[in-house]
Amino acid sequence: MLARLPSRYEDLDPAFRGRLRPNRQLLAQVQRAHASMQITGGIRFLPIFGRSGSGKSSAARELATHLPECKVVELSRSAIASEAALLEELRAVDGYRNQAQLIIAVVDQFEERVAEKTAIPSQFVERLSLLDRGELRQRPVLFLWLTTSREFQADLAAATSRNERILLSGDFELSGPARGEWPEIVEETFAFHNKNQPLADFEVLSSDVEDFSDKSPTIGAAIEKVAEELASYTTKLHDISRYQVVMLWPVTDGLRITRVAGFTNARDGYKLDWNAFYRELNEDDRQSLPLSELNRARLYFDVRLVPIAAADLHPLCKDLDKADVTPSRSYLDRLENSHFASIISEHWDPSTFSPLRERESARARNAREWYEGVTTMPTQLGRRIALCLKAIGFDAEHEQEIKTPHSKVRADVLVQRPGAQQDSVIVELKAYSTENTRPSSIKDAIRTTLKRHAQLAGFLGRQ
Repeated sequence: MLARLPSRYEDLDPAFRGRLRPNRQLLAQVQRAHASMQITGGIRFLPIFGRSGSGKSSAARELATHLPECKVVELSRSAIASEAALLEELRAVDGYRNQAQLIIAVVDQFEERVAEKTAIPSQFVERLSLLDRGELRQRPVLFLWLTTSREFQADLAAATSRNERILLSGDFELSGPARGEWPEIVEETFAFHNKNQPLADFEVLSSDVEDFSDKSPTIGAAIEKVAEELASYTTKLHDISRYQVVMLWPVTDGLRITRVAGFTNARDGYKLDWNAFYRELNEDDRQSLPLSELNRARLYFDVRLVPIAAADLHPLCKDLDKADVTPSRSYLDRLENSHFASIISEHWDPSTFSPLRERESARARNAREWYEGVTTMPTQLGRRIALCLKAIGFDAEHEQEIKTPHSKVRADVLVQRPGAQQDSVIVELKAYSTENTRPSSIKDAIRTTLKRHAQLAGFLGRQ
C-alpha cells in the first residue's frame, strides 16, 4: 500500500483541514484588525512573510474554523488584477443572508507570477486604498497577502503610503506551530490520511520524526523528510517472512481482557499496536532498546497478541499430565470459534468482529480457579492446546524448534498451513497469572518476543 503524507494545504483531505491547529499569532492580528475596523471603519491589509513550508496557507485559510464569525475567501488571479472581479468575489462571499462580521480575503501563491509585472502588486494595494474610502468603507474586510519574500512584503507595505491606515503591519512574520509540536502534527496528519495506520507500520518511528523535526527549518520541510523516508520504505523489496508470530494470552476477567487487547488493534486481527507498546516504555527503554529492529520484527513476522478466555481452555485442559485425551466436541467447537482459531486459520473477518467480553458465571469462576494452578505448567498447557488444534483440523505440534543462520527459537505450538503466504505460525503461550497480567508485564513480554524474533531474522545480533 502506498502511504500518503501531504505537505501542502492544497493536498490535505478537506475533512482534515478543520482539525489544523490555530496560529495564535495570526488570530491576534485578525482580532486586532477587526476591533480597529469596528472603531474607525474601512478595511485592513496585512502582508505576511513566512518561510516556505511554515504553514502560512494552513493558518490563513482555516481562520474561519477558529473564528466562526469570519468567512475566508481565496482571491483569484483576476480579482488581483481587476476591481470589478474583486468586488464580485467579495459579494459572492456575503450572499443574501447570514453575512459574516468579517471577510478575510487571502492572496496566496501569486508573488512569483505577479513579481514579473511589478505594477500589479502596487496597483492592487492602491486599489484597496480607494475601496477603503469607497465601496468597502462600511464592509469590514481584511486582506492577507502571503509571501516567502521579505523584499516583496516590504514592497507591498510601501504601496500603502497613500493610505497608511489600511496597513495593519508592514513586517509581520508567521512562524507556524512551535517546533515541539511538529512530531505530533506529522503523526496526526499521516494517521488521518492512511486509515489510522501509524508511521511505525512503515518503519518510521517517533524518534525518527523527532530527529527530522529537530533538523528541519520548517514543519513543511520536516514532513518532506518523513515522506522521503516513506518513499525509501515503499520502494524496498520486502521479503515477507514465512512465519507469523502469535502471542496467545489466557485471560480470566474483563480487566485482563482490556489490558491485553489495549496493546493491539483488535478489530484488525489483534495486530500488535506499536504506539501502545511504545507508550508503555520508560525513558531508559526508549533510549537503550533497538526500537527500529524490534519494530521491523513486528512487521516482518506480522506479530499478533491474542487474548483467549480461560473459560474456553479450562474444559479442554484438565488433567494436563495426561498426554493423550479425547476432548469433547462441544468444547472443541468453542475453541474453533475463538478469535485465536480464526487468526491462525486466516479466516479473520473484521466485519463480524465481536470483542471478547467477561461473562460472569460458574463456568468463568471455575476457570479462574483452575487457571491460577496451571500458569506454572506452560509446557503441558502448550501440548494440550496443540492436541486440541489437531482435533479441529490444524497441523499443530508442540515444542518445535525453528532455526535460521542467525538464531533459533522454540515455538510452544507450531501450526503449519501449506499454501499460505506465511505457511507457519509460531504460537508463544503467555501463561501469566491473573495478578501478573499488568501493562508492565505485557510490555516486557512483547519486548522479549520482538527481540527474540529480531535475532531469528538477523535484524539483531545475538547478545
